[in-house]
Parts: sequence; structure tokens; C-alpha cells
Amino acid sequence: MNGTRLSGIVLLVLGFGIAVIAGLWLATGVSNGDLETGGMLVGAFLVFIPVALFVGFGLYLYQQGGKEEARESVMHKQIQLLDIIQSRGQVKIHDVAIEMGVNVDDLQRMIHDLVGLQVFSGYINWDEGTLYSTDASQLKELTACRNCGGEITLAGKGVATCRFCGTEYYLS
Repeated sequence: MNGTRLSGIVLLVLGFGIAVIAGLWLATGVSNGDLETGGMLVGAFLVFIPVALFVGFGLYLYQQGGKEEARESVMHKQIQLLDIIQSRGQVKIHDVAIEMGVNVDDLQRMIHDLVGLQVFSGYINWDEGTLYSTDASQLKELTACRNCGGEITLAGKGVATCRFCGTEYYLS
């Protein structure tokens, strides 16, 4: 649990605590005859303002904390993927997907994100299902596919593809 989410929970508890204490105080005042009904309504309205602020802001922080956790989770998965690829040099895509607990489509999306961030260079042979980590300088000098010897064409920013076998090369 991150700090934002914890702050939201604290504000929610504080808001509901104030509401309960004020409600009991107002109910006791009316039952003892110390407060009239009009005074109780004014008191309830005055208590409602801070309670609404605490509860509303607490809900907002709790929700934002959940979004923050999701972003951090994706970042940790990307770091884990990058560590696996760089430490092993060559990995089977399905093995990495199983090891990380993600499906192949999510893994492909993470690889493209790492390429977009310019932190990964390497190539993938989708037919074999193998991912290779390579020094970027070696890939920039590449003129023919390492898999089939075919022509390499640019397919997007930092991505080159073999026209014949579909192997994708990622340049950082």
C-alpha cells in the first residue's frame, strides 16, 4: 500500500469518526433538552461541511493511490523483463511470459514500450518465439536479417523488420 492510498484511508476514518462523534453529541443534547431541534439541524449542517471534505478528499486520494500502484506495477514488470533479457541474452518469449505471469500480447506491448523508452535494443524472431538482446551499435550496422539473410526495412521509430521472415529488430 502506498502513501497516497494510506492518506486516503486516514482521511476517510477521520471524516466518519467526526460524523459519529458529532452525531452522538447532537443526539445527546437533544435528548437531554439542552438543544432544540433547530439547533441540532444547524449543528448537523456545520458538522457536515468538514465531514464531506474529509470523506471526499479521502475517497479521491484512495482512488489515486490505486492508479499509482498500477503504474508502479507496470514499471516493475518492465524492469523485470529488461533484466531477464539483458542477463540471458537470448530467451524464449513463452518462457519469459510464464516466468513473469503475463500473456504474450502483454509481453509484446512491454517490449514495444521499452523500445519507445530507448532502453532496449535487440531483435525478435516471432516464428521461433525467441527474443535476442544485442548491442545497439551492432544493430545500426545491420544490413541483412540474421535469421534468413533477407532485406531489413524500417517499420517505425526504433524498429526495423525483415521483409521475408518478419523478424523485428529494436534499435535504441
